[in-house]
Amino acid sequence: MILLTGASGNVGTALLAELRAEGVPVRAAYRDPRKVTEDAVLLDFAVPDTLGPALDGVDTVFLLAATGPDQPVHELNLLEAARKAGARVVKLSVWRADEELSPIARLHRPAERALTSSGLRWTILRPNFYLQNFLRQTSIREAGVFSQPLINAPISFIDTGDVARAAARVLTSDGHDGRIYDLTGPRALTYVEAAEVFSDVLGKPVRYVHFPDDEARAAMIGRGLPEFQADALIEVARAYRDGGAETVTSAVQDLTGEPAVEFADFVRRHRDFFG
Repeated sequence: MILLTGASGNVGTALLAELRAEGVPVRAAYRDPRKVTEDAVLLDFAVPDTLGPALDGVDTVFLLAATGPDQPVHELNLLEAARKAGARVVKLSVWRADEELSPIARLHRPAERALTSSGLRWTILRPNFYLQNFLRQTSIREAGVFSQPLINAPISFIDTGDVARAAARVLTSDGHDGRIYDLTGPRALTYVEAAEVFSDVLGKPVRYVHFPDDEARAAMIGRGLPEFQADALIEVARAYRDGGAETVTSAVQDLTGEPAVEFADFVRRHRDFFG
């Protein structure tokens, strides 16, 4: 039995569908008691009393807590419960988390360190920037433009569906203990090159514009992003502004036997959204 935390997020939702389609025994974990069903359980990272029951009968845990100031404590709580249960743990982390170049990486790193010294069977997945972040950009449809904090260098964007497919293979097959997989898309693009792909696929001009960090932060908050996450994304942009996120790996292909999604295919799939 696999316990899937983060089941309501982009990766978690796709992973849950992938595992259920394959007939894999999986138990989704939710903080909202209204979502508890025969194959879904209540789990609140901040309430340790909910962790043991959620892990009852579980041999593998997919670990993903919500991004926020309490994330390290929440993930460490779950790791302690997994240690007591003797469960294997597959941790979804972020790109280059071990270098702690950004606030988001620093949120994931305590659980990574604890996991590797826990004595448990473990695997860590470190995906690069998600393509799905572009789905926040309604301005592509409305005005043929998207804005991001300034990053000049290419990024090997990855589809969350590919992250889910890779995670499913790790969760359901042997040979991954003690491994760290860096997950990327099949090629690296700058935001300017991404705008060109949008233009080609959508058949309309699309431009990338960037603002000073303080203006980019205000714009993200204006779109409804919490201040903590906006600040973290600005720091991510600063960390990779001139390079560091352009590496392309074959991990998705190696794990799943299928290539990672191309940027243009992602845009085609969401053509209705982008307009």
